[in-house]
Amino acid sequence: MPRPYSDDLRERAVEEVKSGASRREVAEQFGVSPSGVIKWLRRWRETGSAAAKPNSGSVSPLEKYAKWFLDLIASHPDLTLDEVMVAKRKARIPGSRSAVGRFFLRHGISVKKSLYAAEQQRADVARAAAVGFASKVCLILRGRSLSTRLPPPPTW
Repeated sequence: MPRPYSDDLRERAVEEVKSGASRREVAEQFGVSPSGVIKWLRRWRETGSAAAKPNSGSVSPLEKYAKWFLDLIASHPDLTLDEVMVAKRKARIPGSRSAVGRFFLRHGISVKKSLYAAEQQRADVARAAAVGFASKVCLILRGRSLSTRLPPPPTW
């Protein structure tokens, strides 16, 4: 997408029209289209500024509830994302789990993974250490692989 015209150019064009020049004359003088000058004037009349609208990204609907989410995390910093979702549903705040996750990423907050997964990982590490998994050598027969694809048939 092309960049918008500078705010300085827009303001100068609006000032020229306000001083009595026609829109087409101003457009020719500044080397822009007449419709552009007309739109700048309409924007200036409606908002008091001819500045370009921001055109990057979108705003999440969850930003309306930012204070609620940030207060929740401040009061309970050890919540998992699933626990945040339960609290969100109780408060009747719309939005998906992934939207809440993206909201926290945008605000620089990391949410703890599930308790089950963390404890499961610790149990797996302890079990592997108990049987000496890290020190065992694993042999794979030639022509076999660990992938799901079957090995090629032998050529005799």
